[in-house]
Amino acid sequence: MAEAADFQGTGHSPARRRLRRTASLIAGAPLLAGLVAGAATPAAHAAPAAVTATGSRTVDVSLDTLTPSAPVKGDTLTVSGTVTNEGKKTITHAQVDLRVGPRLSGRTAIDDAAERSGNASGAVAPIGGTYKVTFPKLTTGIPQDFSLSVPVSKLGLDEDGVYQLGVSLTGQTSSAPYDQVLGMRRTFLPWQPEATEKKTQLTTLWPLISTTHLSAETGSDDQQTPVFENDDLATELATGGRLEQMVSLGNELPVTWVIDPDLLATADAMTRDYRVRSGKSTIPGKHQAVANQWLNALEKAVQGRKVIALPFADPDLASLAHRGKDSGALSHLQPATDVAGKTVETILHQKPSVDFAWPVDGAIDPSIVDVATSAGAHKVITRSDSLQDNLPYTPSAARPIGGGTTAVVADTRLSTAFQSDMTSAGSSTLAVQKFLAQTLALTLQVPDNERSIVVAPQRMPTAAQAQSMARALHGLDPERWTEPADLIAAAAARPDDDATTKVPSSSRYPRKLRGQELPSEAFGEIRGTQDRLDNFKAILSSPDRVAAPFANAIDRAMSTSWRGEPDGAQRYRNIVDNYLLGLTAEVQLIEKSVLTLSGRSATIPVTVQNQLLQGVENLVLRLKSDNPTRLKIDGDRTVAERPIKIDGGHSQSVKFTGAGNANGPVQVTAQLYTVDGKPYGDSMTFQVKVSEVTPTVMLVIAGGVLLLVLAGVKMYSQRKRAVARKAAGGPTDDRAEAGGAQDTDGEPAPEDTDSEQPSDLTPDTGPESGDPSGAGEKVDR
Repeated sequence: MAEAADFQGTGHSPARRRLRRTASLIAGAPLLAGLVAGAATPAAHAAPAAVTATGSRTVDVSLDTLTPSAPVKGDTLTVSGTVTNEGKKTITHAQVDLRVGPRLSGRTAIDDAAERSGNASGAVAPIGGTYKVTFPKLTTGIPQDFSLSVPVSKLGLDEDGVYQLGVSLTGQTSSAPYDQVLGMRRTFLPWQPEATEKKTQLTTLWPLISTTHLSAETGSDDQQTPVFENDDLATELATGGRLEQMVSLGNELPVTWVIDPDLLATADAMTRDYRVRSGKSTIPGKHQAVANQWLNALEKAVQGRKVIALPFADPDLASLAHRGKDSGALSHLQPATDVAGKTVETILHQKPSVDFAWPVDGAIDPSIVDVATSAGAHKVITRSDSLQDNLPYTPSAARPIGGGTTAVVADTRLSTAFQSDMTSAGSSTLAVQKFLAQTLALTLQVPDNERSIVVAPQRMPTAAQAQSMARALHGLDPERWTEPADLIAAAAARPDDDATTKVPSSSRYPRKLRGQELPSEAFGEIRGTQDRLDNFKAILSSPDRVAAPFANAIDRAMSTSWRGEPDGAQRYRNIVDNYLLGLTAEVQLIEKSVLTLSGRSATIPVTVQNQLLQGVENLVLRLKSDNPTRLKIDGDRTVAERPIKIDGGHSQSVKFTGAGNANGPVQVTAQLYTVDGKPYGDSMTFQVKVSEVTPTVMLVIAGGVLLLVLAGVKMYSQRKRAVARKAAGGPTDDRAEAGGAQDTDGEPAPEDTDSEQPSDLTPDTGPESGDPSGAGEKVDR
């Protein structure tokens, strides 16, 4: 039976459990046979009277403390907890006892025993004597505390190994007036009083990872005040919060820190002025002191320790491998790795390793390994239920999987030991004891073979889970069978020749994990946001102000923390994209009304508005006539363009020349483009009405102008003659000016030879004066 054979996403099958229990029976028959009367046990274990092992669960037994967790000779073992009568009848003659079972045969036996933790069947005899706690009666629903101390010498422990330890409650009821086991709680007692010759090198990862809190939005000030989607991180960083506990506990533990640099960047942003979204507006953030305190504590905790930096925002490698390859999202991984190293070094003043990738739950397949290495990592943290071995012992973590890549295989049992609810003292104590038991059983598998084992817990442990993990690691402080090592050393350890190096196929990737991945549509949306960002940056005079905030936000949109949160992930992507759309829309074309073009040519103005606080450049405005036969732009061209450069908060009116060839309306389209030819923003279409003047109309107009000119000349000549006659003293009336009077019959009047006519002095055909017109005189031209 392979001790290290774990299967990700599945429990043990009934047949497999029966096989394991059969093996446990062979190795530990006294435990399962139920040595109720104390037969074949040391004298110290003898019970004063026979007790019926009923298997009843009438009484809930909670084991809250067990100290020391791994005793040695001369210690006194103290257990405490509560017993609660959950039945309908009062229990009398109640007694709490401690029972020690035989040594368990290995890791599988520990798993099977843990499944029977609350089962009273098969209970061995109690230690008896004075080592008991009695209650006259247990009333229904009322918990009773107990504390029981027993010298280790009374426990009957002999060989090194893991023993099962039980706390039982016996008593009587009115319907069953005899002693019987009414409740039982089992746990494990590691017994290794002397240090082993070859100790297991134990590496424990200590992850500092959180969810996404920062948006892409920043203030317009020089400091670019960040905008947080919420202020939840302050709760995690404050005293007693999850991340505060991780730092304070990890400071005292021999662990390797695994950090998402986005968490550091977010906490660092909180140390200065920041704003928090509240409805449609934002409010000032108030937790600068909390963030400062946490970062200072973390900086001290990691000094001189190994720090692993994940790619920025902890991207979901499996989602990228299975659904994001065709979207171009893989191009973000290497920059995210580069930013990660710089962020950690800048904030913590500690140079991290960026050579590790950590897929979700350590589940891998060939595509995930390919994606992980594309980010620059040469070491992939996986788990033994993914890269399975068929060996009777647990091999070392490191193993080559080809292409210069090393798989660092974390032990599944140890890595998942604290994933359940650890808020109750009872559940925490049981988890701690099982963890210690598994580490000892692992060491004793092949005591002459020193191995390197890695523990990779859940990414975001709760405060209670972190406290339980810390208790378990402190239980190993004496270093009797383990000694701490860092992840870099574990990855460099000599691989086991018999350990598997074959990466499982994609068909073996757990269905549950696959169902939590980001959908392909999400990566399509991310691609669209990235394209818009590239276009936007290309036109800005200061692109750095938007490059980093949006690049980080796009990385956060692919974070592993969105697993199981599809609605939240979609909402975040929408927020980022909508904000970018709003910014790009600040550079736009101003709508035009219908424009009338009279004559053969005229100016067509188009206005470009920039409402950003920085200038835009590298833009081109193109104007296109949809009917070039009727209207051409800038001479004989169908499309004309002008370069655009506008300061922040200004507008620019761009003028084109339009030439009309025929009457009628023409649709004209204006569109902004980046210098590399990509459209920017929405196009604008407006109508130009062409009113062309034909040659016939031009002749009519010319004839009318000529008549006006001739009339003007005639009027001018008449006035000149009138002035001359007046100067000579002759008549100046119209008749004289017309060349003489006429009688009423229309015939010329007889000439009066006796009187002179002033008009005779100046002939009608005399030359015109070339002098300018008099002051105030209007002359039509």
